[in-house]
Parts: sequence; C-alpha cells; structure tokens
Amino acid sequence: MKRIHFIAIGGAVMHQLALALHRQGHIVTGSDDEINDPARTNLSESGILPDAEGWHPERITQDLDAIVLGMHAKADNPELVAAQNINIPIYSFPEYVYEVSKNKKRVVIAGSHGKTTITSMIMHILRNQNIEFDYLVGAKVQGFSQSVQLTDAPVILLEGDEYPASVIEKKPKVFFYHPHITVLSGIAWDHINVFPTYEIYRNQFEQYLQGIEKDVPIYYNNEDEEVKAVVASSAQHLKATPYQTPKYHYNNEQPVLETEHGDVEVSVFGAHNLLNMQAAFAVCEELGVSRADCYKAIKDFTGAARRLEKVIDEEQLTVFRDFAHAPSKLKATLNAVRDAYANHQLIACFELHTYSSLSEEFLKEYNGSMHSADDAVVYFSHHAIDLKGLPELKKEEVAQHFNTNGLTVVDNKSELEQHVTQLLNNSTKPVCLLLMSSGTFDGIDWKTVCSQRIK
Repeated sequence: MKRIHFIAIGGAVMHQLALALHRQGHIVTGSDDEINDPARTNLSESGILPDAEGWHPERITQDLDAIVLGMHAKADNPELVAAQNINIPIYSFPEYVYEVSKNKKRVVIAGSHGKTTITSMIMHILRNQNIEFDYLVGAKVQGFSQSVQLTDAPVILLEGDEYPASVIEKKPKVFFYHPHITVLSGIAWDHINVFPTYEIYRNQFEQYLQGIEKDVPIYYNNEDEEVKAVVASSAQHLKATPYQTPKYHYNNEQPVLETEHGDVEVSVFGAHNLLNMQAAFAVCEELGVSRADCYKAIKDFTGAARRLEKVIDEEQLTVFRDFAHAPSKLKATLNAVRDAYANHQLIACFELHTYSSLSEEFLKEYNGSMHSADDAVVYFSHHAIDLKGLPELKKEEVAQHFNTNGLTVVDNKSELEQHVTQLLNNSTKPVCLLLMSSGTFDGIDWKTVCSQRIK
C-alpha cells in the first residue's frame, strides 16, 4: 500500500487512474482548482473527492510515496513547488502508469487518430475470449465501467497520446510506455499549440519508434503515406507488418466484411473503422487469439463513447455524435456516414473547439474536409476563443478556409439551434445528423432540437 497524491486530480483520465489505484488499496488524495462531472461524481462515490477545491501545499508531506502530476498543473503550482522542496518522487501520468505496469506485457496504440477505437476493439475481443488484461483508454467503452483498470493481469493495453506528459516533463506521453507490441494508426498534424510545424509533430512519431527496443512487433497503417515514410525511416529495427482496409460491402446500411471465413456482419461502419479493425485483429493474433475468433467477437462491438455513437435512431432521423476535431478525423467520419447512409440527407455540424482548430494558421488544413455533407455547418464560440487567448475569428475567414460550397458558419448558440432546426424541418428525405466536436456545442440540448423532426 502506498500514499499517492494527485495534483490536478479532476482530469478525465487523471481521476480514472486515481480511482484505479484506490481500488487496488492505495491511499489516494488529490487537489484541483476545478472538478466537474463525471470526475466529481466518480471521486465522490469512491470517497476521494477533495473536500475543497484549490491548491493546498500543506497537504504535501514527507509521508507521501509519490506525486502524480497532471498536465493541467502549471510550473508554479504551490503543491508542485512544495513537493520539489522536500524531494518527494514526482511522476507524470504516463510515468506512473509505466511504474505500475513494469512487469506486464505492454501493448501501445499510437497515432494521430483511431487510437481509442483500436484500443476499444482489442478490449472487446480479449474480454470475449476471457483473456485477463488491464487497460488505459481515452473514452468510456460499452461493457467496461471505467477507462483505467489496474489488476494483476499479465497484459495492459495503453492508448498512447503524443501530447506532453506534464509541465516538467515535456516529452509526449507515449514515449514513456516502452511497448512490447505497438500500432501506428495514422499521422496528421495536430496540437499546434505544442507542435508549431508539421515537421516537429511528425518527428515525435519518429522518435517514438526509434526509442522502442529491437524486434518489437509494430503494425502500421499501409494506406497512410506519412506512416509508411516514418516506419521506413525509423522502424528498421522493429518487426514491421502493414495492415489495410479489408474488402467489404453494405447490406441495408449493415457493413459486411468479405473474409477468408465467409461474410462477417459487423456493427460499426465506415472505411476508417474497418481499417482500425484490422489493427485490432493483428494485435489480438499477436496475443494468441485466432482470426476466426476475432471475427466472432467483433460482430457485436458498437464502438466507444462519442466515436460515431448513435444517439437517436428513428424512421426519419438518425443522429450520430463523434469526437472528430482534426481535419483527417472530420473527413473520415463524414465519408463513413455518407457511404453508409447514401439515401439520407446528411447534415454535418462541426464545432471548432480545440486550440488548433480555433487558430487561423491551422484552419487551412480543413480545406475540403466537409465536401461529403449535403448541408455543412461550422460553429465556433467567441467565449472559447477568449479562454484560449487566441485572436478573434471572422465567419468569412472560416468559410474561406473550409472551401465547401453551401457551408454555413455560425458563431451564436441560438442561431445554431435555429439553423439546424430549419434544416431538419425542410428536408423531404430521411435525415442523418452528424454532430462532431471534442466539446459540447456550448451545451445545446440536441434532443430538443430534433424533437419536431422525430414527431
């Protein structure tokens, strides 16, 4: 049993690690200047919610075994300074995850996109095969009560983020996991606030591969030219195996894989998800699961939360919610829905919410990304821009960068609700509404917006 204190315990994955360690029997405490749901409720129900928000350096005492430092904490954080002054071991989130998984086989899913989906698919298959494993995944997965699990299992699945580990450890999180098996799913520029050029961003993946031990298996996306180039330059010491999109067709909006074992119906759709599925199969085979068992297990996989998650399914209206925010994710998600719902009116509503997407110098990356929509809508909030300390955006500039005929750009919540309501009501065809954001569209109640169409 150890005494572990979390600085910035309210983070989405930080609090999940805290809960996992608490379930193992460790004494876990934490602090944060703001804790919102679901973290607040989860921590409260486990009895480890801080009794007051804010930073309390008096809580940093010599009897602590470790500090876990979240990315949200700044360099002058009073608790961090106190820990440094008395030499308590300080770990970033990924460093501590490695500490508790040193004796496990570590499977790391890396890349700009697809990480959560691939990790979720592997989790689903391994559970179906009654294989014990731990995991760290970036979203809630159906059938799993938490997004971090730590037990005595011999294997751990880790979603490997390229974002910096902490304010005092600027290397990407994925650098600290030291995989025995890894996947590289795709490379597309993101996190412009940390990686100001594409070359710097891409180099993180080169360094990641170069730092992996010799002969570790790596499965890589053979349809991504950037991935292929990075593997060719930086993975010569690894056992590199490509994967690609399988043959498939649709049967009444149901994707059907054309396999060596015959047709296999699956519940997730879109070429990018079926591509991700091949990475998951490759990892599971490496862990001892046959391809036939992979096919059987994957049939009822429905996806992770906010990854093409179906939230309304009515005769005249289908609504999906998706986490897409980077240009490559946006385009892949739109193309997937367009292919599966070819006879529907596709209304695509995208929120600019991340630092990168709200930065004018990055907006050019979205050129043509929404061409697949019948009605394309881009929304941004001036409040979000203010919070990130960025220059103001003009609607005309956003429209110019997206370069999509008929695109509507909205910067007011009420106007967005009215516009989407009008689009829904004016359509004479069944409608597919696709909501894409890493945020919440400023808290819009989409069920209310859609209620008239459902009637």
